Amino acid sequence: MNTRSDRCGSGVLFRWEEGERTAVITARAVLGAALAALRFPEGDVEDAVLMVGELVANAVEHARGPYVLVLRRMAGEFICEVYDRSSQLPEPRDAARPFEPHDMCRGGGLDALSAVLAKRGQGLQIVHHLSAGNWGVRRTPAGKCCWFALPNGTSGFSDGELRRK
Repeated sequence: MNTRSDRCGSGVLFRWEEGERTAVITARAVLGAALAALRFPEGDVEDAVLMVGELVANAVEHARGPYVLVLRRMAGEFICEVYDRSSQLPEPRDAARPFEPHDMCRGGGLDALSAVLAKRGQGLQIVHHLSAGNWGVRRTPAGKCCWFALPNGTSGFSDGELRRK
């Protein structure tokens, strides 16, 4: 397996191959460190780390590798991208109303909470919610790219400083 982190001018933070068991953990750690170095507030870093974990988990589960995690600054915001080799686009559930409570699930205590958390397929709803809808998917010549945007208003670095990291 070829797992590595690097800080090159292209904004590549992490590359990994199929079967890499620590891909989600590594991607979360690498993105978190990059955003902390860019002086993003802790809450924004936590949200971004959760979102990238969801996108990386989806890529590993549903697409072929190799995979790439990229962070780039564009038009006043940072874009976090996860590339994979599958051209199949994800079909998110209704993201317009993510986490609306159901009367049948109220008051069930730990069992009800466990049942909700055990449901699969909620990752893109989490990304939609935490990014305030600033996310998407696009086809690439080699597969696809899933991305989310982070506002740049809180970072104290310029484009050149991102590339030097």
